[in-house]
Amino acid sequence: MWMLENAFLIPLIPAISFVVILFFGKRYIGADRVHIVGITALGLVWLLSAVAAFQWTQRVENPSPDAVVQIEHHGDDHGDDHGDDHGDDHGDDHGDDHGDDHGDDHGDDHGAAVGHSEDGHGGGHSSPLIRPVISTFSQWWSNAGIDFAVGTFVDGQTVLLLMVVATISLLVHIYSTEYVKGDRRYVHYYAFLSLFTASMLFFVMAQNIIQLIVGWELVGVCSFVLIGHWWEEKPNTDAALKAFLTNRVGDVGLLVGMIVLWGTFKTFDIDAINTLISTNPGVNHFALLVAACCLMAAVASKSGQFPLHTWLPDAMAGPTPVSALIHAATMVVAGVYMIARLYPVFYEGFSIGTSSINLMAFIGGFTALIGAGLAFAQWDIKKVLAYSTVSQLGYMVMALGVGAWTAAMFHLFTHAFFKACLFLGAGSVSHAAHHTFDMREMGGLRKDMPHTYRTFVISSLALAGIFPFAGFWSKDEILLGSLVGQQNGYPLMLIFGCAVALMTAAYMTRVIWYTFHGEFRGHGHPHESPKVMTVPLWILAGMAVVAGAFNLPGPVLEPIGLEGLAHRIQTYAEPSVYLSGLGLSHPDPSLAMALVGLALALSGIVITYLYYWRRLGLHGLTERNRYARTGYTVLENKYYLDHLYNDVVVDTVKRPIAKWANNFNQNVLDRAVNTAGETARDVGRWVYKWIDQGAIDGSVNAAARGADSSGEGLRSIQSGKVQNYGQLLFGAAAVLAIVFVIVV
Repeated sequence: MWMLENAFLIPLIPAISFVVILFFGKRYIGADRVHIVGITALGLVWLLSAVAAFQWTQRVENPSPDAVVQIEHHGDDHGDDHGDDHGDDHGDDHGDDHGDDHGDDHGDDHGAAVGHSEDGHGGGHSSPLIRPVISTFSQWWSNAGIDFAVGTFVDGQTVLLLMVVATISLLVHIYSTEYVKGDRRYVHYYAFLSLFTASMLFFVMAQNIIQLIVGWELVGVCSFVLIGHWWEEKPNTDAALKAFLTNRVGDVGLLVGMIVLWGTFKTFDIDAINTLISTNPGVNHFALLVAACCLMAAVASKSGQFPLHTWLPDAMAGPTPVSALIHAATMVVAGVYMIARLYPVFYEGFSIGTSSINLMAFIGGFTALIGAGLAFAQWDIKKVLAYSTVSQLGYMVMALGVGAWTAAMFHLFTHAFFKACLFLGAGSVSHAAHHTFDMREMGGLRKDMPHTYRTFVISSLALAGIFPFAGFWSKDEILLGSLVGQQNGYPLMLIFGCAVALMTAAYMTRVIWYTFHGEFRGHGHPHESPKVMTVPLWILAGMAVVAGAFNLPGPVLEPIGLEGLAHRIQTYAEPSVYLSGLGLSHPDPSLAMALVGLALALSGIVITYLYYWRRLGLHGLTERNRYARTGYTVLENKYYLDHLYNDVVVDTVKRPIAKWANNFNQNVLDRAVNTAGETARDVGRWVYKWIDQGAIDGSVNAAARGADSSGEGLRSIQSGKVQNYGQLLFGAAAVLAIVFVIVV
């Protein structure tokens, strides 16, 4: 388990790559060859991540005694006694003692009866609960007697994201060698691409919430830099600033929520917080509710949830490979990952296990719905995909909100591959169509770009949830989770999910029609992209086909005798050491629900096909019907949220403040400066007139006049005649003699 214990090497490698490329790349490597450093670093990251994933599966399959928290019994009682015997001292003192033993002492007193079902509400079998591998390396700093540690937290959820981030980032690095070749800031681009990856990897394996905050902010800074990569053009800088400032709004909630967690549990240790909640369900409910609400604000900004999703489509101003990395594996999945990592906080705070609606589930479902609606009104292919990401992120948050933890992470896993393929496919189309993303200037590209077309269609089918592609399996689990819930179902979330399933298939079919079918409407002669771009597309398209196999339900594999390979993500990635204490259950697979989801997706494709290919349906409705026209206008203006933020909220705040600041400047600051200047001027005039001219110059002039008069009087004595001098001498001697006679 050496790699699990030394996982810090994984984010360290791309961090070193960043330093090497930025400070030494241009001089010692060559500005046009710095990608070699980045690709090599990401290749090593992928290998180490694969080793970590393999070692974790071995830890689960063949656990050593010190890795097992307890043996979990699955019975027919569905968890009625799921925590009564846990032991209250499970995490009371382990937060400070992780050290080199990786938390070996933190959970030995767990009870034996948890009642968590792996594939339904029964089963009568046992499985071990595996503790994460936690390594604390050193004291980061101390403040007010509190020691802040730095370390790594590695479990199934961590290695799942390590593989996703490493795979997508490596392919983006390779793809970018052609896409941004000759760019004026090629060195800068690859340096920050490496730092972006390092920041996300650091965030993924954060051992405490302070590290989590640092990783969260590093990801935001890197996204700001890369979105504004071509900063000479004002729309790009505006998009970067919009992303940065919108995320700062949510970050206020992040900081407040983390402060509440510290104040409640007196520890920053993620494992300790999760353990204390899972072993004491129902305790500190109000504090957890406040913390969960605050953290949801951070999720809304980072993961593009309503109402802070408006920055995400504008972020398409950056290079397309950056868009793929942001939307598939780094920036926007950070919020979803944080919910999953601190899931006991949200589960208890929002009472997910006992409610039929809560803030997280509603925000996620509503975001999925409005994001899908906005995708219909876009002509920029990247913005269609951006709103698709908003919608799919809403799906993931909704899944977490209804208690379907595994379904959410499974969908994050599958979504990463087909969404990265779609974005890189859009970049391939743009590369061949003279760098335009307007679908109205495309069309007919399937003949000239067969590889891009096929991979784009495969990924679109996966996104739409068509059998047997990856999205079908993960979307089905989310719908099923909404139907069943925990103790209660979530009917409104199910309605949202079903509507989005139909809409997703419809708007992606629309994109395929405008981009690849019909006649070419652009300029020049389109051509297929080079292999350095199409090979990553085929790798991602292949994953869009097979990624669903990582969590297939047992009934699908049973006919071929492979039921032991069912629910691999649930088995390896789910942190059951915490979730079992909450009583989290998994619904039995439902063929009916799967068929409903598939029927909705196929209906969306058929309706769109008939509308565009066969020209059937209500064409020109927005021109004939004012209600349809109004609805489309609302979609075109993105529900007027940008208007609300820019023209109402910002201007309402900005204009009064600007007016007040101008008045203060004119009437206070300028008046004070002017008064001081006028006073100084008047004092100067008085000093000049009365002191300088009157006193000083007058005294000097008077002395000069006295000297002149004395000189004139004495000059009469100097006649030049000896007789006169003799007379004066004789007279002076006589006067002196008289004085002596009288005095003496």
